[in-house]
Amino acid sequence: MGLLSGSVSVCRYEVAYKEAPDFEAAAFREIVPESELRESLGFVPFEPEAPYELGARAYAFRVRVDRRRPDPTRVKERLRQLLKTELETSGRPFVGPKKKRELRLLAEDELVAQEAPRSKIIECAMDGPALYIGSTSRNVVGMVLVLLSKIGVTTAPRNPWFRLGLPELLSDVVETRDASESIYGCQFLKELVGDAEFPLEPEAGRVKLATREAKISLAGEVQADLYRYLERGAEVVSAKLVWAGSGPVETGGELVFSFDAPGFRLSGLRLPPAQTGHWTTDLLERVARIGELYDRLDAKFEEAAKQGFGKRPAATEAAPAADEPAS
Repeated sequence: MGLLSGSVSVCRYEVAYKEAPDFEAAAFREIVPESELRESLGFVPFEPEAPYELGARAYAFRVRVDRRRPDPTRVKERLRQLLKTELETSGRPFVGPKKKRELRLLAEDELVAQEAPRSKIIECAMDGPALYIGSTSRNVVGMVLVLLSKIGVTTAPRNPWFRLGLPELLSDVVETRDASESIYGCQFLKELVGDAEFPLEPEAGRVKLATREAKISLAGEVQADLYRYLERGAEVVSAKLVWAGSGPVETGGELVFSFDAPGFRLSGLRLPPAQTGHWTTDLLERVARIGELYDRLDAKFEEAAKQGFGKRPAATEAAPAADEPAS
């Protein structure tokens, strides 16, 4: 999975920078054999020796993460050996917890140098002020954002409730896990249920819901069951949707994707196969397609916001601070 081929999982951020980003300033460096270093993180070109800049304010890059983690079973066996040696040399009847922790770290350090690093590659693209990260994992996205900050690129969530300046909402049904998430996304997805432009996948649907009592997953022909849960006050956390596109976007047929509502993130997005065979053109076309889908979702969100979906009973405006009068 990535931005260039296969199905896409993607999240979107706003970026700002004064000068062209210097990706080489935080380039990836391989872990030297026998080194005690456990992790290396940095930028690599999208293709070997390819330029990072693809056009005016358009960049493509990959983030490579190499990690070495010792096998837990080998650590236990080595620790047993070290404990046995410690008891024999010290003459004590047992090893205290502090010393045992030290020996465990020693075992891990010894073994990590023998482990080959495992690599992870994250594909990313910057198109004007928009950053597209080919992952929806919070840990992975966090690493990319931190790395960009090291080369002077500031980032912020690009979700529509921020752009519209909507007041913060709290929910006793859906728990948001970071600053980019909001109950607004769930309320928007609830508005999309039954929408002709973004219908639910009719046969192999997938929906996740949240209630005060439980989290619920639906699969298959979900619509009838979904409406019953919505009538009981459930919030829609994610759903598999279909979009046929409109206007100039109508190339390559309908798009099927899962929409993660709190984070306004897309996963399992199946894009039309590449046509040109040249990675730069194919990448720019796929990123443009992703951007157009996001733009349409933004427009639908704004339409729903104007109708006041943010006033649903499931969510309430954040309570004022103790020193502020309630309105």
